[in-house]
Amino acid sequence: MKKEYIESNIQTLFNTWSNIALLVGALFIISLGVLDYFATPANFGIFLFYRIITAVCFLILWFLKTRVIKSNTLQIAMVIIASTVVSCMVALMIAKFGGHQSPYFAGMIITATFVMGFIPFNLKTSIFVSCLIYGIYVVPIFYYDDISNKAYFISANGFIISIIFIALLTRYLSQQRLNNELGLQYDLEQQKHKLETYSTQLEELVAERTRDLTISEQRYRALFDNANDGIAVIDKDGIIVNANRRFGELHGFERNALIGTNIRLLETETQDNKKGWVGRVFEGEVLVVETEHYKKDGSRILLEVSSKAIDIGGQLYIQSFHRDFTEKKRLQDQLFQSQKMESIGVLAGGIAHDFNNILSAILGHAELLHESSNLDETGKRRARTIENSARRAGTMITKLLSFAREGSFEIVPLNLNTIVKDTVELLERTMVKRNVTITALYDESIPPVSGDGNHLEQVIMNLMVNAADAMSEGGTITVTTTLEDLQKGAAHVHPLLNPGRYVILNVSDTGTGIPDEIKNNIFDPFFTTKKHGKGTGLGLAMVYGIVKEHKGVILVKTRVGEGTAFEIYLPVSRGALPIVEKPRPTPITGREKILVVEDESDVLSFMKEVLESQGYQVLATDNPVYAQETYQKIADEISLVITDVVMPLVTGWELTKHFKLVKPSVKIIAISGYDIFHSEKADKEVDAYIKKPFTAIYLLSVVRRVLDSAGSAAPLK
Repeated sequence: MKKEYIESNIQTLFNTWSNIALLVGALFIISLGVLDYFATPANFGIFLFYRIITAVCFLILWFLKTRVIKSNTLQIAMVIIASTVVSCMVALMIAKFGGHQSPYFAGMIITATFVMGFIPFNLKTSIFVSCLIYGIYVVPIFYYDDISNKAYFISANGFIISIIFIALLTRYLSQQRLNNELGLQYDLEQQKHKLETYSTQLEELVAERTRDLTISEQRYRALFDNANDGIAVIDKDGIIVNANRRFGELHGFERNALIGTNIRLLETETQDNKKGWVGRVFEGEVLVVETEHYKKDGSRILLEVSSKAIDIGGQLYIQSFHRDFTEKKRLQDQLFQSQKMESIGVLAGGIAHDFNNILSAILGHAELLHESSNLDETGKRRARTIENSARRAGTMITKLLSFAREGSFEIVPLNLNTIVKDTVELLERTMVKRNVTITALYDESIPPVSGDGNHLEQVIMNLMVNAADAMSEGGTITVTTTLEDLQKGAAHVHPLLNPGRYVILNVSDTGTGIPDEIKNNIFDPFFTTKKHGKGTGLGLAMVYGIVKEHKGVILVKTRVGEGTAFEIYLPVSRGALPIVEKPRPTPITGREKILVVEDESDVLSFMKEVLESQGYQVLATDNPVYAQETYQKIADEISLVITDVVMPLVTGWELTKHFKLVKPSVKIIAISGYDIFHSEKADKEVDAYIKKPFTAIYLLSVVRRVLDSAGSAAPLK
């Protein structure tokens, strides 16, 4: 590396000085023409010609060196050529003027001195150039001249050789000095580079250590300041020496306002019996307690406090973590409430069957009483009142079963506009009394969605009732349906939305709006802003669950004082709306023999009387074991079996299997107070299901359809 550095710098100096030498040499050669005029006027013209030719050659060589030729070897060759040209010019002048006695031998001395002095040739090249210059001088003289004045010739050659030797020696010494200087310069630059490298590395190391220390400090400061729990560092006297931001937020103070305050000032009066907790912690005890602290506004906050002694700089302090226990306690209360509601649901599911049995008997016999010709108009009106009341009670039981999650959930293609219109029509009268106006805007071109009509009706009804509750002084509820194609922008609407086409249901109001601090909690189970006893907090949670079951999403847009809008995105159904055919009049009379099994005697008598009134032969029993024995004897005569599902001793499903084993072609209708059509236990061989309570005409129509159906068809509801 050092050798290459020296050679590179020498080559640079060579190129620089040789370029200067060519320009200066051209000028110097022309300017010395003045001496020719005085030394040999007769040859002045021809000598000037020689000088001009030589100067032009120098300029050409300078141009080639600086503009064309870049090779180092050719650069040296250009200088050697220049030395040869000027030497030849001097040799021609010597030949023209005096030969071996010509005073122009001094030109050779000047040439050698100029070349050796200006141009940093290496020693070998310098000797070669010197020999070349001397040879151009002496060889032609021996060729064309007789040496008559040997003393003069020898003296001239002695001068030339001496000057060349001195020039070579000077060039050698200069070259050595130049090599030493460049070598020293190289060493100095290397040392400087190393020092710079060491300095840079040291700076980087210091910067890295400083950065690591800064990052470490920032990391632990961030962990301290941004912890979800409030953290306080307390000395032996109970003084807060440090606290994080969350600790201040829990108490409603700025963090710095609490530093220097005694922790006991924040404790409520109920904590008097715990005043020794600081000493206990310093003695090595780790305390985890539930406590109450005062906030800045005078209110109280329930905290879970975990305290432990730590060593900081050789001194003991207490590190105390404070967690807001209010939310945890609220969740516990909600859990108790949820368990209570679950118990109510289990109770509702258990008694619903018995209620439906009772209602079936009331409804059936009220219907028979209404049809009786022995009643006057007042009696018939009262019978109709009993019948209507029983129907309303049946509706209530259905809702109770839905609450108990015993109901069905059937997804079919349906028109959302139809459901919205029916719900709006149902609520309009109630809303008028509350000074609330309903505006409905429908997109009649929307395609069907896949859903359960009853559940979607509950969603719409809940949203509209909540909207009315938010407008205590009246206002406007706007319900709209639109279609939107979200092929690329679905994720921008909601992260859980898949690309596709969606029907959008929007329910908005002009009410009070929802504050930002509770906006994220409105779908939480049991969360409600209504007074105690006025709401369960399950309405919007149910809405959220139903929408999710429909593979949709619900968004809320609200601003305090300006109202709230709920947007529900429901995916478009791939199926078509079912074609609803007008029912054809179906005969309800018959002559077939029917076996009826029902453990409730009132319901049994109702069905027996209804069927026999239309000509059917009825075998009725409330004992399933007796029914098995009877069927075993006369199975060929039985065309249809009607059996309750929930009975003592033998269930309806067990009866069904027994009847099918004896006579596979027998038709069977199952009845129950539960919604059994979607039950996992439902027997697939049952031909129809009837849910209690039911009317006489419905019973007769189902019986007739089952008897008239051919083969094994899908169960009828």
